[in-house]
Amino acid sequence: MSEVPEISSAPITPRPAAVAPVPPPVGGSKYNTPSLSRAPLLITVNHQEATSNADVPQVEATAPSKTPKNRTPNFLTPLGSPVRRALHLTKLDPHDAWLPITESRNGNAYYAAFHALCSGLGVQALILPVAFTILGWAWGVIGLTVTFLWQLYTLWILIQLHESPETGMRYCRYLQLCSTTFGEKVGSILATFPIMYLSGGTCVALIILGGSTLRSFFELMCAPSCTAKPLTPVEWSLVFTSAAVVLSQLPNLNSIAGVSLVGAVTAVGYCTLIWTVSVDKGRLPGVSYNPVKAGSDTATFFNILNALGMIAFAFRGHNLILEIQATMPSSEKHPSRVPMWRGVQLAYVLIAMCIFPLAIAGYWIYGNKMPYEGGMLSAIYAYHMRDVSRSVIGLMSVFVIINAVTSFQIYGMPMFDHMESQFITRFKRPCTWWIRVILRFMFGYGCFFFAVAIPFLGSLAGLIGGLALPVTLAYPSFMWLKLKKPKTYSGMWWLNWVLGVVGMVLSGLLIAAGVYVLIKASIKWDFFHPH
Repeated sequence: MSEVPEISSAPITPRPAAVAPVPPPVGGSKYNTPSLSRAPLLITVNHQEATSNADVPQVEATAPSKTPKNRTPNFLTPLGSPVRRALHLTKLDPHDAWLPITESRNGNAYYAAFHALCSGLGVQALILPVAFTILGWAWGVIGLTVTFLWQLYTLWILIQLHESPETGMRYCRYLQLCSTTFGEKVGSILATFPIMYLSGGTCVALIILGGSTLRSFFELMCAPSCTAKPLTPVEWSLVFTSAAVVLSQLPNLNSIAGVSLVGAVTAVGYCTLIWTVSVDKGRLPGVSYNPVKAGSDTATFFNILNALGMIAFAFRGHNLILEIQATMPSSEKHPSRVPMWRGVQLAYVLIAMCIFPLAIAGYWIYGNKMPYEGGMLSAIYAYHMRDVSRSVIGLMSVFVIINAVTSFQIYGMPMFDHMESQFITRFKRPCTWWIRVILRFMFGYGCFFFAVAIPFLGSLAGLIGGLALPVTLAYPSFMWLKLKKPKTYSGMWWLNWVLGVVGMVLSGLLIAAGVYVLIKASIKWDFFHPH
């Protein structure tokens, strides 16, 4: 037992000489957010192998009870001691063992593909042809291709940085890795708002979309002879929210793998249906492909930047990639980055097969007649309601609704994790089932309130893309430079410095352009008046 102190962090106060094994308590943390809680660490042997070693059971039995009130100076505990390296064994922090993201470690490459596809492909792809109306053919295709390859590279960086072979640490949340790289205070300032928006704000946008699509589906199926009284827009949003909240009671990220699979299938389904139906009907008469020009050079410049923001917004999901990888087992011989990268490659091949035809075919068919709000889905409703079968359009709407409900689950999971972490940190025990139900009901109907209060959120795609762009395109490059320390002036050093700096500059320009367009555009700021 003399080796135990080298394996786990030292307690603040001496412990008794003999302590009976107890259930793992929650280690206190000086941080309030789950993203900054002490991360689950690399696990390298299974339970059966661990129990076959005479020393390991003693370590596992007594290590949790050593530190019932431990407050370590850092939220991650290094695991580089000689004893740890000899045993090749690390211990899951009890705090994270009770949180939804890291509660289950049974993930695999297929689960990763389901989650990555569900979070990476959604209705945000439907506005890509709108960006083409401003950029034109050449710059639209170039911008979409470069952004796709850029964000795929930064995804690879995050997957590689998820676990550190040198220290044995796993960074299971984006904000956790960001704070490790830039420091607690700076990391929180840089990443907290865009990450929390990409979770909570996306759920709000999904409620707006789901409610409006439910209403359109009802009107489509009910017309023209139906006498039933339709619900109001607020009531349709409430129906969607209730369905999403009921489904959100699944306990952890691994448990929603089937939900993400359904979301992935429906996303691929409606994207493919929309562009194939549009191609089948052919180009609209009088379509022009000349880029839309504003009244002045300044307005045109900001419109171009806003279009780039729309493209950047289409590639969200990076804030979830570390969380998805955290659901996988990992060991020194079998690191989680290998199956995770396989799953992401599969997901993004399918994403590319959806977004490129959607953007290119959509612009070819509708050109400058593409509706600014809603993109391809609005174009289908505007131009093909009479010449396309109601069952086909109804199927598109059903796919959009199902995808919105399922996407709500994966984007809401970081917020569920955050709320439960607050409870665990305060009460030092895991959430009971009824507390979990209450917390998720509060989050779901809180999002409903904001969806009713800010119904024009969908018009802010360019601005939101600028705010979220560093999370996707800039921060990962700086993280690689800080943590991996590539040789100065080497190819990787130059690549990541250029991508990081260009990403931050582009983010600032996109935010300015988004604000400018909002001021100049005729967007109806109708608070509490959903349409």
